[in-house]
Order: sequence, then structure tokens, then C-alpha cells
Amino acid sequence: MTIEPGSLGAYLTAAEATATDAVALEEAGYGAIWLAASPAADLLVAERLLDATDRIVVGTSVLNVWQADAETIAAAYHRIAAKHADRLLIGIGAGHREVDAGYASPLAKVASHLDVLTAAGVPAERVLLAALGPKMLRLAAERAAGTLTLQVTPEHTRRARAALGPAKLVIPGHGVLLDTDVERARETGRARVRPMLGIANYANNLRRIGYTDKDLTEPFSDRLVDALVLHGDEAAVAAGVRAELAAGASQVGLHAMGEDPIGVLRAVAREARVQRAV
Repeated sequence: MTIEPGSLGAYLTAAEATATDAVALEEAGYGAIWLAASPAADLLVAERLLDATDRIVVGTSVLNVWQADAETIAAAYHRIAAKHADRLLIGIGAGHREVDAGYASPLAKVASHLDVLTAAGVPAERVLLAALGPKMLRLAAERAAGTLTLQVTPEHTRRARAALGPAKLVIPGHGVLLDTDVERARETGRARVRPMLGIANYANNLRRIGYTDKDLTEPFSDRLVDALVLHGDEAAVAAGVRAELAAGASQVGLHAMGEDPIGVLRAVAREARVQRAV
């Protein structure tokens, strides 16, 4: 059975995610919580959030294949799935050369993790791959339920959907900032994306979908920052979500910025409901 995670997802940092946050997001109408920042392979954080809630899906975005042992992941999956059938998704990814010791042959490394998970009985329809380029997207189409993407735009989502076909999950993630001062919001967004734009995998992917060296060079173009970080009022952010869904996203994962991220996520969910009703 394929998990249907709904059109809105919320990112929480694994080290800071609380049961209270999970309940609040479930009540706000979110379909999934994505645990960011390379959660541990034992999946104890995911288990705690699932234990505290009734219906929301919890997924990892993503388990780093250089750090998270595949056999440990498989054992944790079976432990949790026995209690929470159809509510756990395992996102795995190859990380980045700039930050992961031993980084080499990422496609082969992810494939070997998939081999272990498959042999241990983890269903392919419960596994997602962090995939940006054509080869990793092809692997996601062939051996997983779909893909989780970050630092992308609707154009990349269209390409991912074409590569994966209509039945797979395509879940892009965006930073979200409720601030109607455009210049201030852009500066906040620049600070958020600056570390990631120094990573070759992200920069090269953005070049593939039409951004130039000028866009990707400090201080980064307005059009790039606006595409990666949804900002403005609730209606503007909800419009950005709709653009991703129209491009083929199954769900859009939101990384809320600011002092009250749960409040931001609640406000965006309310506006999304209003716009759907209209």
C-alpha cells in the first residue's frame, strides 16, 4: 500500500523535534513531518513523534548513507512499522563531497544501501531518495517510492516528475519566511541558502535548470533567492506551494524560518485551506 502524505509537509530538525510540535502540525492539517539534518539510523526521534500522533506521516530527510548503517535502518523500520503501519517513510541520500568523509561513487553507495534494505524486507514503497541529477532520479524511479528534493524550483520539479512518472512521490522542500518587507526577506533568505549554494551538488543542479554563474555568485540574484525561499504574506507563500503542486509535486515540504516556526507553519496551512475552498 502506497502512503499518501497529503499536499503539505513540515520540516523539523531531528535534534529539536518534540511531540508537542508533532501534535500541533497534525492538528494544523499537515500530512507529513520530515526530520532534517541527518537523523540517527535508530529512528528513535521518528518513533517518538509517531507515538504522540494519530495519522501524520513521519519521514527522514534524509538518512546519510555515509553515516547511517543500512542494517540498523532496516531493524528500526521494522520495529516502528509494527506499531505504526503506513505512517513511516525512509528517506536516504548520498550527502555531499564537501561535508562527508569518504564521499565517492554516490550512486553506487545509495544502490548498495537499497540492496541491504530490500534484503532486510523494507518495502521499496516506503523508501525515498534524495535525488537531484538524472542518474539518481532514474534510480529513484526504478527502486524507490519517489524522491525528496531541496534547493529546487518548479522547473526541477517538472523534470523530476517527468523522470519518475505519474505514480511516484515527488516532494520538494522550500524555506518559508513570513515577512512582507521584500528586501529584508531576501537578505534573510540569502543567509539561509548561502551555505548550501557553496555545495557543488546544489549549484550544479541549479545550473542544469537554467541559473547562471551570475545568479549563483555572491550576493546571489533576487530571482534565485525568491525561487528557493518562499516569502511574503501567507497568501504569497501558499501561491508558491501551489506553483510546486502544479509543476508535479506530490507534496511540498516547508522549512519555516523565524522565531516561531510552528506558528508560521500553522498560518500557511490556514491560508492554504482558504485558497482551496475558494
